[in-house]
Amino acid sequence: MRHTLPLAPQFYVTAPQPCPYLDGRMERKLFTALQGENAEKLNDSLSQQGFRRSQNVLYRPSCADCSACLSARIDVSAFAPTKSQRRTAKRNADLERRATSPWATEDQYDLFRTYLDSRHADGGMADMDVFEFAAMIEETPIRSRVIEYTQKDAGRALTGVSLTDVLTDGLSMVYSFYTPDAPRRSLGTYMILDHIRIAQEANLPYVYLGYWVPGSQKMGYKSKFAGLEVYLGGRWQKMNDPQNFRPDRHPLSTDPIAEQVANISLPDTRPTG
Repeated sequence: MRHTLPLAPQFYVTAPQPCPYLDGRMERKLFTALQGENAEKLNDSLSQQGFRRSQNVLYRPSCADCSACLSARIDVSAFAPTKSQRRTAKRNADLERRATSPWATEDQYDLFRTYLDSRHADGGMADMDVFEFAAMIEETPIRSRVIEYTQKDAGRALTGVSLTDVLTDGLSMVYSFYTPDAPRRSLGTYMILDHIRIAQEANLPYVYLGYWVPGSQKMGYKSKFAGLEVYLGGRWQKMNDPQNFRPDRHPLSTDPIAEQVANISLPDTRPTG
C-alpha cells in the first residue's frame, strides 16, 4: 500500500498546559507538519501569518481565552539603534561571527546547557539531552543556518549561538542562547542587532523574533527595537508605544479553531511550466 502526503496541510491543536509567560494562564497551540517538497513555501507563507518553526512543525498560539502572545518582527528599513544598543554593539566588537550548516556540536550543547541552567532551569526545555538538542538544530526541512559568535581574544571561545532560518522576506531567529557569565555584553540584544545587519547586507526586509508577550519580563527586550511590528487581527501592525499596549485576555478574544484554520492563506503549490 502506498502512503502519500495530504494535498493540503492538516492543522491540529495541542492540549492545554500552563503558560510559560503569564501566571495563571493556560496555553494551547495550533500546529501543522512541515514536510514534503513544498516545505519552504509553506514555511514562508505561514511565517508571514504569525507561525513559528520548531523542527518539522509550524505552530501559532491559539489559547482558548487569551490572545496575549503576538508574533513579532523588525522592519529593517525602519530600524535605528538606540544609544544603549550602539553601546552594546561596541562592547561586542571583539566577537567574530561564523555561519555554518545546521549541525550540532559538543561546544554548542555545553553552552546551551549552561544557558538553560542559568536562565531557564524550570522551563520546558530544561530536561533536553544532547540527542534532543541535536534534533532541534539538525531536523529542518528548509534553509537554516547556525550562526556562532566567538571571542577573538579568548581562544575563539564560543559565546553565543543562533539557529536561524532564511526566509524569502527575512531571517527568522528560531532559537538563540549565549553565555550567561557576561551580562554587561547584553548578548541577546547584540545577536538581534547582528541579524539586522545581516538582513541589511542581504537586502532582506525583516528579522522575525518569535513572540512578544505584553506583561512578560522574559519577552520585554523585544519591544526595545525600533521598527517592531506585531501580527494582530490578521495583519502586521507597527508597535508604536509598547508601554501603552495591554495583552488581550478576554475570553472572546480568540476565534474558534475552525475559523482560524479557514482564514489561513496557503501557498500555491501547483507545478509551473
